[in-house]
Amino acid sequence: MKLPELKIGQHVAKIPIIQGGMAIRLSTARLAAAVAEAGGIGLIAASGMTFDELRHEICLARSLTKGIIGINAMVAARQFAGLVKTAIQEGIDLVVAGAGFSRDMFGMGKESGTPIVPIVSTAKLAKISESLGASAIIVEGGEAGGHLGTDKSIKALIPDVKKAVNIPVIAAGGIMNGQDIAEVMKLGADGVQMGTRFAASEESNAAPALKEYYLKARPEDVVLIKSPVGMPARAIKNPFAEKILESTTDKSDNCIACLKHCTQNFCIIDALIRAQQGDVDTGLVFTGEYVHKIHEILPVKEIFARLIKEVEEIN
Repeated sequence: MKLPELKIGQHVAKIPIIQGGMAIRLSTARLAAAVAEAGGIGLIAASGMTFDELRHEICLARSLTKGIIGINAMVAARQFAGLVKTAIQEGIDLVVAGAGFSRDMFGMGKESGTPIVPIVSTAKLAKISESLGASAIIVEGGEAGGHLGTDKSIKALIPDVKKAVNIPVIAAGGIMNGQDIAEVMKLGADGVQMGTRFAASEESNAAPALKEYYLKARPEDVVLIKSPVGMPARAIKNPFAEKILESTTDKSDNCIACLKHCTQNFCIIDALIRAQQGDVDTGLVFTGEYVHKIHEILPVKEIFARLIKEVEEIN
């Protein structure tokens, strides 16, 4: 099987793979540029960044590749609109938005000619997105890491969404290897988004201790927690996740009101930063369901080479 190109707006990726935008600061310029340079679409995770930091990351990514660079931003974040506007001002190639839904972002994209790509989990929301001006749709299944909009498998979602819209449909959730890519493409997906596999890459901005932690994860270590965003989320069970499950976490003393609405069961930004910096005991380690399939920390170029080879070996 040969992988097709993926066209989103005016941009054409030679390899139909989007790297998930993993916050806080796992997906920065170095990772996004490496994915773009390999022929895919690299995303900078904008959530949790200041506007100046985002500008710096976009500029740095541009200096490292001529490939396609986008951002991922959480709609649930209070600074969502500002982050999108900042990225557009910096000439970002596309905007991916998840953890909620915003109608306003489509107007921002239309005004600047920037493709807007929402992350959805239903055919209904996919149709609404297309009618509002989405350039493509990322359909995220229940196997994904981080915030989840459904418990349905990506393989069950793709056929219905593909029938509902006439724009590119990108499958996300639990995609770890060439076999997974081939399966969702045969179901109608035009491309895939992969997060966890790239979190455990050499170019990921995760601390070495966090990357090693991914390699140690077993299937039974992956749990669903209640996020302050108000959505279920998938993470690796560590002492901090156990506290979340037991409702014994402490509220933050230094709340900066980063979310539009927050359950305040814990500070998600602080927890994700601790994990990113290598504190795998008191940090929140988001992960996809099949993290146990990762056995090596590899450079992005090698990950792409293996994925392409695995797909090509499938009839």
